[in-house]
Amino acid sequence: MTATMAVDLMRQAMIVGLTLALPPLLAVLLVGLVIGILQAATGIQEFTLTFVPKVLTVLAIALLLGALGLSLATEFMAKMLSLIPQIAAGVR
Repeated sequence: MTATMAVDLMRQAMIVGLTLALPPLLAVLLVGLVIGILQAATGIQEFTLTFVPKVLTVLAIALLLGALGLSLATEFMAKMLSLIPQIAAGVR
């Protein structure tokens, strides 16, 4: 395994990780912002008003994009497993 190959694998792993993590994180950020603005406008400071919608948002995103994320992660893992012989041959 060359240094270039290792860097490329790490780059691909980071891209896959970000692709899987960003949709729920961005959705929760948006929901939190909207709820925060509504709480500031109404003066209601209730913890459950921010927590429950965020949890429901993450669940909704997981249901909507779960199959896509699973296929992306599966393809990446299959690619990594197929590279094991090349990596082992280069270690010696």
